[in-house]
Parts: sequence; C-alpha cells; structure tokens
Amino acid sequence: MYSTTPTSNSSVLSNNSALGGQLPQQIFTRREVIPFQNDVLWRIEHGAVRTLTWSEDGTFITLGYWGLGDLIGYPLSRVKPYQIECLTGVEISIVPPHLWHQYINGLLSHIQQAENLLSIVHRKPISLRLWQFLVWLSEKFGRDVEKGKLIDLNVTHQDIAEVLNTTRVTVTRLLQQLEEEGTVLRHKRRIILRLPNKIIQNYSSALN
Repeated sequence: MYSTTPTSNSSVLSNNSALGGQLPQQIFTRREVIPFQNDVLWRIEHGAVRTLTWSEDGTFITLGYWGLGDLIGYPLSRVKPYQIECLTGVEISIVPPHLWHQYINGLLSHIQQAENLLSIVHRKPISLRLWQFLVWLSEKFGRDVEKGKLIDLNVTHQDIAEVLNTTRVTVTRLLQQLEEEGTVLRHKRRIILRLPNKIIQNYSSALN
C-alpha cells in the first residue's frame, strides 16, 4: 500500500493566514500521498490528485479525480481505508474548520462531481463506460489542441481500470478499438479525443 507518511519532498510554502488573509500552502510530488488529517480540508491550487480505497485482496478502487479549485480532504469521506494520492506535482491551500462555511460552493461541487463519476461507473456496456469516462476527463483536465481535445493528465490503463471496475486488459483492448475508429489519438502517453467540441459539450451538459 502507499505510505501515509509525508516524504521529505513535502514543504510548506506559506503560513501567513493571520497576516494578509492568505491560507497556508503546501506542495507534494507526483505519487506522494497527502498525509491523514481529520481536521482540515485542502483546496487544490495546482495539479491533480485521486482519492482511492482498496478491497481486502488489495485491489485499488478509485473514488474520484480532482484538480484546480477542487476541495479534498479526509473529513469528506467515511470510506476506510481512504487515501489521497498526487497524480502530478500538487500545490494545495490548507482550509481550517472555522473557514469551511466560506467554501460551500466547493463542497457542493465535490458532491456533484462524485455523483457524476458514480453514474459513469455504472453505465453499460463497458465500452460506453470507458468512452464517457474519457469525455469526463477531457472536460475536467482537457485542453483544445489542433487534433481535438487533449486530456492533459498521464493516466495509465491500470488507473482507468481501477476507476471503471474492469481489467487493464479490457481497457487496453477498448482503447485500441477507439484508436482504430479514429476517435482517439495518442500523444506522448496522453489521450486526444477527436469528436467535435459540440458533441463533448452536449454530453457534459447532460451530466450537469
């Protein structure tokens, strides 16, 4: 399992919440686990994380993907075990309990995004589930490029399988099919969706 002990790469950027009204900030490296704290929330200022648990046999289950502006934290879940893993280098602001009421919109967004992802995970067949997850990622972490919409996040086939409750082999096979159809391209270990933006926007609106 991932260690829950912060490594020496973690560092506090600032701690001047009493002076100037800024929240204290902290940085983490890719694949580092944000240490357990049950009395704070974090707001992501840069980077991406995933929340996850695992079954008795050690199978990882991804609970969510979170990026810029999202609120994360151990108080938001009662799932045990529960971890927050950095998918990139991450910068976060620390939000203490007495300020949580100022972040109601962020808490509502957290709930809405979790429900959107949950609805995708239960779609059938698995090919539709994969495609809708890719569109969801493109809306959250994507940027427009010449050939389509680039998912600017390095997720492995195993990472995707852990979200969609399937196997890495199945994800690999279905991604190959999408490539053959021309709806997906690969670019430096990242995925580009080649559907027109209007179709992607319509799908995003349907989820909201």
